[in-house]
Amino acid sequence: MNRRRFMTLTGSTLAMLGGGQAFAQAQPRIRIDPTEFQPIPIAITNFLPGSPSDGDVGNGVTQVITNNLKRSGLFAPIDQAAFIERINNMDVAPQFQNWKTLNAQALVTGRMTRQPDGRLKAEFRLWDVVSGQQLAGQQYFTSPEYWRRIAHIISDQIYERMTGEKGYFDSRVVFVDESGPKERRVKRLAMMDQDGANVRYLTRGADLVLTPRFSPNSQEITYMEFGQGDPKVYLFNIETGQREIVGNFPGMTFAPRFSPDGQRVIMSLQQGGNSNLFVMDLRSRSTTRLTDTPAIDTSPSYSPDGTRICFESDRGGRSQIYVMAAGGGQAQRISFSKDDTNASYSTPVWSPKGDYIAFTRQGGGQFSIGVMKPDGSGERLLTSGFHNEGPTFSPNGRVLMFFRDPGGNGGPSLFSVDISGRNELKVPTPGFASDPAWSPLLSSTAG
Repeated sequence: MNRRRFMTLTGSTLAMLGGGQAFAQAQPRIRIDPTEFQPIPIAITNFLPGSPSDGDVGNGVTQVITNNLKRSGLFAPIDQAAFIERINNMDVAPQFQNWKTLNAQALVTGRMTRQPDGRLKAEFRLWDVVSGQQLAGQQYFTSPEYWRRIAHIISDQIYERMTGEKGYFDSRVVFVDESGPKERRVKRLAMMDQDGANVRYLTRGADLVLTPRFSPNSQEITYMEFGQGDPKVYLFNIETGQREIVGNFPGMTFAPRFSPDGQRVIMSLQQGGNSNLFVMDLRSRSTTRLTDTPAIDTSPSYSPDGTRICFESDRGGRSQIYVMAAGGGQAQRISFSKDDTNASYSTPVWSPKGDYIAFTRQGGGQFSIGVMKPDGSGERLLTSGFHNEGPTFSPNGRVLMFFRDPGGNGGPSLFSVDISGRNELKVPTPGFASDPAWSPLLSSTAG
């Protein structure tokens, strides 16, 4: 469901209560220190029902917001059983002393009301408990079945106002759903909300699918499929369910990914014993070769501004990460492990903010997920295990999702971890899952 069909955002700020300065220019309330940080205590009250029949949806919105903020690792929602004050009217300023007693630094109130035309009206206010000022307030209208998206959008508003960074809750993840015994594993393309809800299967599982990736507008996915003969790269339209082949290429095709403007797809094509990088213009379907080496070059990923590419290559004898101009040319190696000279690096992906490149590092019998700056400095391993692979960034660049396979008769699962290495969490999926790819923020993309 794209943004235009999903809802109409009023864009109107709710009237300020209790005086105070306009919140647009105020400073964020959270200063995030990667090494020393304590989650911010926040009180989230049940969203009031505009009518008795709106109670369930109000409670549902409250629960989704609470779970989102808690899973981010930046907030510590206070147990409602400890609340002293019961909010009965969100249009009246709370008694802030009651919330200071609980050590709450922020307070969220809200209301869900069914409109005469059947739509839901969602309202929320974010309060600074210490100053007694309203920090944010917004109202939204949507069809009732999309109440979860409203909850994600409100979560993003709270996150942004408190941290100064865009949120990532109103986003989706495409992944490979795996089921069946290990020797006959069925792999289907699936999509879900970032919190694991609303799982939708995009392919039937007749053919093997790998490396799905979102387009910048979130409405298309590119992926690789092993059907009859060599693997092919497809474009899948989420809205229509239609798919088309990007092109017929000689040899094997791997790791397709969109350019930041969505007009091109970059990929690796295997010819003989080596593979090189190619880019296809989706309008003209013309293909340009970017590398020409006797090595294996694969897993290309664009920088957010589209001027550079990071990729994986074994041209130096062992798989490492290289960076070059988007049009090809001289490539510079950026991965140099200081503690393991035999370590190899793979699956690089550029952060949406441009500040980091995430990777998989293999060495010492461990697979690690880490980040480094685009010049190779500041390498930091975030998590290690038997088999971790395939990092993908949240839309704001603060969280990574990846998959972990414990081996044996089990199967892979999705996990998330923030870029400081804290707050590692398992992501709920219906069964085994691999190859996650995070969408851009849906509420900031055109549709």
